Amino acid sequence: MKFRGKIWKFGDNIDTDAIIPARYLNTWDAKELAAHCMEDADPDFIKKMKPGDIIVGGENFGCGSSREHAPIAIKASGIACVVAKSFARIFYRNSFNMGLPIFESRDLWGLVAEGAEIEVDADGGTIRIAGGKGEPLAIQPVPPFMQELIVDGGLMNHIAKGRKK
Repeated sequence: MKFRGKIWKFGDNIDTDAIIPARYLNTWDAKELAAHCMEDADPDFIKKMKPGDIIVGGENFGCGSSREHAPIAIKASGIACVVAKSFARIFYRNSFNMGLPIFESRDLWGLVAEGAEIEVDADGGTIRIAGGKGEPLAIQPVPPFMQELIVDGGLMNHIAKGRKK
């Protein structure tokens, strides 16, 4: 799995309420959730971002409640993946369960400005900054079984696919 896109930077402790505000939790419609993705962190985010872009976050990205709506909103918005210094544990698991690729890099956030372009190589465990000089940044490669969750579109789709074999 490889992802290449323009980055949108967010700081530390971006909670699930900033990702998808509670006032929109009365729906499970992915398109509706996507329309309000990151609205409280950046009201114009959805207007500015393009499908294939990448979110780069600081420490503890996705903290707060355990709502699955947050990774659904990000994925449905067209964001290719999220790279953060660290993720809240429940957001980390929910992301894979919903089919949203996420990666940890302690170094990337401090090396890039918003709007830079990066390439994330999940198989090789690297991030390259487009036009940048120097060595690629190492990330923890995603284990094959978790890559299957992403490719299948999340845990429920993965389970359903297994039943069809």
